[in-house]
Amino acid sequence: MKKYLLLIALLNSYIFASDIDGKEVFQTYCWGCHHETAMAFGPPFNEIASKRNKAEIEAYIASPESMYKVFGYKRTAMTQFNLKDDERDAIANYILSYKGK
Repeated sequence: MKKYLLLIALLNSYIFASDIDGKEVFQTYCWGCHHETAMAFGPPFNEIASKRNKAEIEAYIASPESMYKVFGYKRTAMTQFNLKDDERDAIANYILSYKGK
């Protein structure tokens, strides 16, 4: 029984430790060009969140070169990062948390 409880405790700590924080992803990959609420080289997150849904944000992050025309842009300056699905999900949620701010 003690081994079972220890296994459950270890699995819980692993699950919660592996959660990806959108703010950390932002600070690692996006901060050079984007700010949360102020214009930088790229648009601020509150502007992105007001115009795009989660699927659109994730698609653009995954492949800016193939998505910029779909969004009606003349070009893209955004770097393509090879983010994992959970990192894209976390940053999209973080961006959307600025909707209306």
